[in-house]
Amino acid sequence: MILTSTRQFLYPSVEDLYKLVRFLVGRLAESSDVQKASNESGNFNSGDTLRGESNESNLVCGNSVTDEDGAVGKWRADTRASNEEGWMTRGAGESSVHKIHVAESNACGDEQTIALGFHEHFEKPGVNSLEELSTEKRMLLDWIAKTSKLQQMQDERELLKAAEALQCQIPVQFCVQQLIDQIEARKDKLVKLEFQWGALRSSIEETRTNLVEAVCLTKPDAHEKLQKKKEIGREIVSISAEMKSREDELSVLSMELEKQPKVASRGSFVLRIKEITKNSCKQEVDIERILRDTRELQLESNSIQERLNRTYAVVDETIFREARKDTVARQAYRLLTRIHDCFEQTAEKVLSTDRTRRELAEYEAKLTSMASRSLNIDKLRADLDAIRKENDMLEMNLQNS
Repeated sequence: MILTSTRQFLYPSVEDLYKLVRFLVGRLAESSDVQKASNESGNFNSGDTLRGESNESNLVCGNSVTDEDGAVGKWRADTRASNEEGWMTRGAGESSVHKIHVAESNACGDEQTIALGFHEHFEKPGVNSLEELSTEKRMLLDWIAKTSKLQQMQDERELLKAAEALQCQIPVQFCVQQLIDQIEARKDKLVKLEFQWGALRSSIEETRTNLVEAVCLTKPDAHEKLQKKKEIGREIVSISAEMKSREDELSVLSMELEKQPKVASRGSFVLRIKEITKNSCKQEVDIERILRDTRELQLESNSIQERLNRTYAVVDETIFREARKDTVARQAYRLLTRIHDCFEQTAEKVLSTDRTRRELAEYEAKLTSMASRSLNIDKLRADLDAIRKENDMLEMNLQNS
């Protein structure tokens, strides 16, 4: 019985809390009336009478109430201790249960004795004022609120424990199957809604066409306005599509512009242009000088070639005439022709050597350009290898997850 009353005192129901509040409010009003009456008449017998009645009721119930400070004082101490500790842990609850058990064992053993103690306490005029009663009432209301909050938190904790245990017991495959079933049900619902919307849309379109035809028959100007409205709508759609494409193009161009390096100042451009013009003037002077030298060399080479050809023709004709008569002249003619052939071969070899040198220079330039390109190719290969490694790492992470 003591444990049951203690549990009811610690975890009262909502109905018990309402009853306790109503009781306290009623007793507060009665005590205020009694105090006013005692102050006016100066008679304190009413308090003694009420105290006697309460003592008689205690004797009838078989309870041994020692004094007014037995239950109420201990209830105050327990209430202050519970307010200081906050009633947030189970240990504090157990210690409070022990204290209340001691108080109940000293007073009566159930909550009726506590009520009688309150009765005696409230019926004593001159002991406590209305302010003390109101503070005790406020403390009791705070204690009730904290007790109900603690009970609610404990219930939520039990529910969370039960949900966690239930979740641990349910396998993952079952949850996945439930989700799949829900998805399929939603898909079926969407299909049904689409079918219903198709039927409604067809009916709405039919009614719309009928209304439009009726309006066109009654008001011929409305048909023209409707056609103009449709044309304007098509134009709006086309213009909006064009605007969207222009906006996309603008965004792409802006991104490319941001990627481009920052443009230098105008003064730097002017300086660069001046330097380029100076270099171009110098290059033009050098080119003219080279061309002039080349022209002079070409003229000199042509004159030497013509002189050599004329000299060879004269010598050939002279030695050829003498070769018919003299054998020595015949041998000299043969040597002359052989020397001429050797010089021609030498000239051809010199020209071919010059051509090969030019080709070699061209090939060297191509090789340098290819070498610079090969550096870019190496960089691209390195980037490709890095991308492959990152892809392999991502695949491994996906497989592990």
